[in-house]
Amino acid sequence: MAKRPKRLGMLTGGGDCPGLNAVIRAVAKTAMHRHDMEVIGFEDGYLGMVRGRWRPLHNPDVSGILTVGGTILGTSNRDDPFRFFERKRANETPKDMSDRCIALARRLGIDALVAIGGDGTLSVANGLAKKGLPVVGVPKTIDNDVMETDLTFGFDSAVQVATEAIDRLHTTAMSHHRVMIVEVMGRYAGWLALHSGIAGGGDILLLPEIPYRLEEVCRVVAERNRRGKRFSIIVISEGAKPVGGEMTVERTDRTSADPVRLGGVSQVLQRQIEEAAGIETRATILGHLQRGGSPTPFDRVLATRFGAAAADLVAAGRTAAWSRCEETGSSTCRSPARFAGSNSSHAIRR
Repeated sequence: MAKRPKRLGMLTGGGDCPGLNAVIRAVAKTAMHRHDMEVIGFEDGYLGMVRGRWRPLHNPDVSGILTVGGTILGTSNRDDPFRFFERKRANETPKDMSDRCIALARRLGIDALVAIGGDGTLSVANGLAKKGLPVVGVPKTIDNDVMETDLTFGFDSAVQVATEAIDRLHTTAMSHHRVMIVEVMGRYAGWLALHSGIAGGGDILLLPEIPYRLEEVCRVVAERNRRGKRFSIIVISEGAKPVGGEMTVERTDRTSADPVRLGGVSQVLQRQIEEAAGIETRATILGHLQRGGSPTPFDRVLATRFGAAAADLVAAGRTAAWSRCEETGSSTCRSPARFAGSNSSHAIRR
């Protein structure tokens, strides 16, 4: 009989999003009360594992945080232990600090690591799993673009924020007879722009998956004006690009685990519409407003289900050794790490 897990490690990595604390709470309480496990929290994502910053979590530590945004453990989207930049300088050579992370986990007696994050965080978790550290991944992102996951927590909350912003911009657009461009996050996936744009009654939705033509955008705006609609709402994803063009990059940073930072496409489009169509246009970039604040009730429930499922998987020993690919022979699954949010996860259907 396999040894019963006694101690679980947990971290939150990548950008923050509503619902992280709900997952932390669910993982910890399920591990402690249902499975009699101890819980260790690493601070600031993988940086905590590299630097040795951790603390035990007890019931009082994870009580009263279900409705709170952010993460009590802190997070980092710059630190990849396989490509770690000590001083964060552009000319610095990265170091592989993954063995240090594995050694710390073993020294602390951690039987499995619950990594809560998006594609970057889970890719690192996969690498640690290949080096022998049992891992369960919990998919997190407002972008809703994690493989093997139908819906990530944080997405619903971000859609609500973006939709409210579009609602508010509607009235000022109508009053001033302007084109209002609302830029939302999403990187290479258009889910956030699509859902908030539909819910907010956007007139033109521009997504990364479908390159747009400036001429067509201007034609639709002009046609609306001819029909008496003297304003237009354009919802654009930060990763949208014109046909034959490239995405708008705000800056790059090779010392970051996520080196390309998108942003500003709405301002580019604003100038283009004013020059091409002669129509007064304004751009609003929502930015980090979409990632902050309290999670919606839907995200609180989804995050709680993910967290409880993750602790159950650790207790059952169903960590990185099992994958959907191994069961089905699917060629679309790139990571053998076990995800609490996988379409095929038995725990989610309980």
